[in-house]
Amino acid sequence: MDSFIEIGASTVVLWELPETGEARQRRALQLIGIAFVLLAAYLLVQSMVALITGHHASPGAGGISWTAVTAIMMFALAGLKGRTGRALGNPVLATEARVTFVDGLGAVAVLTGIVLNLVLGWRWADPVAGFVIVCYAVRESIRIFRPGPEWL
Repeated sequence: MDSFIEIGASTVVLWELPETGEARQRRALQLIGIAFVLLAAYLLVQSMVALITGHHASPGAGGISWTAVTAIMMFALAGLKGRTGRALGNPVLATEARVTFVDGLGAVAVLTGIVLNLVLGWRWADPVAGFVIVCYAVRESIRIFRPGPEWL
């Protein structure tokens, strides 16, 4: 679900780029803000369900490796999107980079949860990390809907 939200936010950037105008940028930023709210809600529910039901990710070398590569790629992509958005003076692309950053955080949370479960038996670590990401996503949505003096 979080990947679907990321794809939606990226689609907003593709919609906004060809015809930048202040109204179009504002609408695109609002859509990305909605993506952050949806992501926070999804992660909140998933983390609560995981804690309540005792669900946990199963440790395995393939899953750990894939999740680590995913985290690295998401952080690299977020950095490149953010840098490109700032260079172009495009707040939509710079803001959408933060959605990609949250995906990277999600991968790190899953990776941390799997490793802590494997090493220490802490099955609760992954859902608790999800709550931290929820806080970040909420902060970003507030930043979009109540912008301060700077957008980037």
